[in-house]
Amino acid sequence: MTDPDFSTAPLDVVVIGAGAAGLYAMHRLRSQGLSVRGFEAGSGVGGTWYFNRYPGARCDVESFDYSYSFSEELQQHWDWSEKYAAQPEILAYLDHVAERFDLRSDFTFDTRVESAHFDEETARWRVRTDGGHDVTARFVVCATGSLSTANIPNIEGRESFAGEVFHTGFWPHEGVDFTGKRVGVIGTGSSGIQSVPLIAEQAEQLYVFQRSANYSVPARNTPLDDARRVEIKAGYAERRALSKRSGGGSPFVSDPRSALEVSEAERTAAYEERWKLGGVLFAKTFADQTSRLEANETARQFAEAKIRAVVEDQSVADLLIPNDHPIGTKRIVTDTDYYQSYNRDNVGLVNLKKAPIEEIDATGIRTADAHYELDALVFATGFDAMTGALDRIDIRGRGSEALRENWNAGPRTYLGLGINGFPNLFIVTGPGSPSVLTNMILAAEQHVDWIADAIAYLDANELTTIEPSAEAVEGWLEECSRRASATLFPSANSWYMGANIPGKPRIFMPFIGGFGVYSDICADVASDGYRGFETTSVVRA
Repeated sequence: MTDPDFSTAPLDVVVIGAGAAGLYAMHRLRSQGLSVRGFEAGSGVGGTWYFNRYPGARCDVESFDYSYSFSEELQQHWDWSEKYAAQPEILAYLDHVAERFDLRSDFTFDTRVESAHFDEETARWRVRTDGGHDVTARFVVCATGSLSTANIPNIEGRESFAGEVFHTGFWPHEGVDFTGKRVGVIGTGSSGIQSVPLIAEQAEQLYVFQRSANYSVPARNTPLDDARRVEIKAGYAERRALSKRSGGGSPFVSDPRSALEVSEAERTAAYEERWKLGGVLFAKTFADQTSRLEANETARQFAEAKIRAVVEDQSVADLLIPNDHPIGTKRIVTDTDYYQSYNRDNVGLVNLKKAPIEEIDATGIRTADAHYELDALVFATGFDAMTGALDRIDIRGRGSEALRENWNAGPRTYLGLGINGFPNLFIVTGPGSPSVLTNMILAAEQHVDWIADAIAYLDANELTTIEPSAEAVEGWLEECSRRASATLFPSANSWYMGANIPGKPRIFMPFIGGFGVYSDICADVASDGYRGFETTSVVRA
């Protein structure tokens, strides 16, 4: 079956995903005169922001930065209401972008790509979907998202629970009312920490099941008034320039000094200032904060004091303060009144390290030392990050090699953009790129622009295929590993390492050198005739 308006003619590009990256890919590639078709599993645009509608879902990058830079008119037209936009506003923004640039017309929704196979004779990809579409294209752009495949832990008896079950990664669009209910939330990553305060306001009783504590910094979210919006829009050019040269894709840079070379008063003032900014930026107060344990300890002590000042029961605070990773080596969460939630009479914290979950039964959760009666269960257990979405598509390159096999010891890319043995297949903001360590919208723009320029280069030079050499992939893996090993990040069992997924290879997946540095590397590769990539010119049938 096909859509009434769906063309089966050979395409230039198939785009998988209609999130922030897929939308820009559609716009940029179409404007280059290419024939493009997109497929999206959801019923609308938005990707992560379409599915993640859990209570408190909010971005941890400031709204004015977590937005497209490709259109000055768009930048000046759209008015953000808050410093850190919540999910409904971000989705409304992406809906507006899709409408403004007529991007929906070339996407097919409610459709999952099941397979993409490279045909070596024709140098084309054959893409098939669960909706019966069977198309060919010169290029495939995987804008599948780094946090788009929900992780549901395989707990014994999970299917036997008789109450309501939810996962933060695909929340009901109509919302959920927990009034008067006994609720269990499993997980204290970002979605758990953001949702707990709002669920606690409704629930009769809330139990939070925590295996590993995470650091969280208050968002310090504030409304944006007209004066502030005018001020930021007037300085957008400089703000974007700073963001694109920074490590994380926002206009904030670390103090270049060591945390240990300043006075205690200076250090405390600097931490206080970043604490006021909110969220992940706290991890970037000083240059050596996540590379030198002694420097990291000063930040950890500051954060611990902040948590203890808020939580009334210090035995609960003991459990909420992480002791298994340096601060910032797991993504710091941006919250609103998370720690204050544990001062409520109807909120209890369950320490799963002391008493693990043994089973879920019809009426609740049984740990090693207690049974918790529940009416609703929320899995806030995160994602199979960075590789999960691609792993669920049957992608086969030259010689019918499966991507799953190519990546069986961990993802192998060059620049995070291409894979040896998979010609004309591009990844957007995936493993081997700054990805989740940076502002994902600016990162998506940088990747898509590079991909579009690479396609234009092939066409201008009458070339047919492009893929990284095996040597380039090996070199890039070594470069990424070298940079990561110079930091404290690999010491944490984080989803950056794939540690939240049983059996997943333990490898630090993002490029940690910073967004500006990475962009320079990509630009240098392109200007040097796409150094590290192999191109061919073959006759297409």
